[in-house]
Amino acid sequence: MAISATQVKELREKTGAGMIDCKKALEEANGDFQKAIELLRKKGAAVAAKRAEKSANEGLILTRVFNNGNSAVIFEINCETDFVAKSDDFVKFANFIAEVLVTNKPADIDSLLQSNLDGKNVQDELNALIGKIGEKIEISRFAFENVENGLIVDYIHHGSKLGVIIVAENVPQDKVPEFQPVLKDIAMQIAAMRPISIYREEVDKSIIDKELEIYKEVARKEGKPEQVLEKIAMGKLNKFYEENCLIEQIFVKDNTKKVGNLIEEFNKQNNTQIKLLRFKRFHLSDEKK
Repeated sequence: MAISATQVKELREKTGAGMIDCKKALEEANGDFQKAIELLRKKGAAVAAKRAEKSANEGLILTRVFNNGNSAVIFEINCETDFVAKSDDFVKFANFIAEVLVTNKPADIDSLLQSNLDGKNVQDELNALIGKIGEKIEISRFAFENVENGLIVDYIHHGSKLGVIIVAENVPQDKVPEFQPVLKDIAMQIAAMRPISIYREEVDKSIIDKELEIYKEVARKEGKPEQVLEKIAMGKLNKFYEENCLIEQIFVKDNTKKVGNLIEEFNKQNNTQIKLLRFKRFHLSDEKK
């Protein structure tokens, strides 16, 4: 049967698939609109299977802060090329995923893929996008943060390939407007300086043991006496903490201060007891390297 341009346009608007794909699907379905949609979805699934072994190391890191600054989510969605990552279709899908995460709060990736929002199923939308674009696309990870009587601030570095959410507790509501820019600066610090923890007490013991052993071995090879190796190693470990623990890092916007000084000064000036609690830092494809 003859397929009209109006039918093709309507299917394209409904699915987002290309004009040629829509016309072929309608022709194969003999004009049956629902069947054509199913054919397009199957095409997307087929493309997804075909691209499964490809590397998807480009994409976007996005964040959403909600619940009056008491909740946030950060997530990574990947594709094969930077060109696709910048495309309107990919960005639109990423924003759809953000809304699904905020609304449905799924427990894991599988739950996310099975989620629905406004009559749209995530897996179906993903397959449709893969079919349209022809690249491997995947939602690789996400993380939620929540805090009571606190504040969460996010930061996305230019290009959306690096994102941070930082959580602070004991933030009085009337101090939120003043403290928010301070916390934003700290989020930018995390993006730039890549700390492994906020406080030195949080550093994994295995990391500390490894560092101490390295410092001792270096000093030993330099000919230092065995009895002073421990003291030398501990001195170097303090330097390690200063470089890798957020609260002890030199503040990138003012090298006369440490990050901890920002919190101390704010608390002193405002009679508050604000404390940094947790952070998440997602850099594109970090976990794939």
